[in-house]
Amino acid sequence: MKYLMAVLLWAGYCAFHSYLISIRITDLMTRILKNYFAFYRLFYIVISFVLIVPLINYTAQIESNIIIVYTPPWSVVRLLVTWGSLLIFAWAFFFNYDSLSFFGIRQILSFGKPKKTDRSSEIKRNGLLGIVRHPMYFALILYLWSQTFRVMDVVTNTVLTIYVLIGTKLEEDKLILEFGDTYVKYQREVPMLIPFTKTKTG
Repeated sequence: MKYLMAVLLWAGYCAFHSYLISIRITDLMTRILKNYFAFYRLFYIVISFVLIVPLINYTAQIESNIIIVYTPPWSVVRLLVTWGSLLIFAWAFFFNYDSLSFFGIRQILSFGKPKKTDRSSEIKRNGLLGIVRHPMYFALILYLWSQTFRVMDVVTNTVLTIYVLIGTKLEEDKLILEFGDTYVKYQREVPMLIPFTKTKTG
């Protein structure tokens, strides 16, 4: 029952998290808030953080059997994967993505200013984005599974991995709407989540 409850809570959080940033809701909020939609991203980040902290604490406190014990050389491999994933995440966040936009700060700074209509030339392909389209999601999956020790970790990480895969596909759909054929071409040339591979459909 405790595992089922954890699955339901994490699945509920993931569904709500995606719902808040879905095309339907963002379009609705754009119509309702008009120029004040510039503040929506910051709201989204804050509410996501406020909700996930108690959920992480709840999951951590659940008693669960340890099923994986890392001993050399696997303990070394686990540490390399952990730190490698954190390095990839940090590099992508600070050097490949606009961290101010991620937190909604740039949107607020641009409040009241004219918006660009043609963004087809703004797809970044430098650095990690030339190797994988979603390096932060790739790093997150690596990090999750390098932190697997208990049965609860397997349950939680499975739910979160499924969410990352679904969320990535939903984000891809939004990016196609935003960038059109330019992004479709990018999909053909750069793999979605696994570096140094190519997919036919993205």
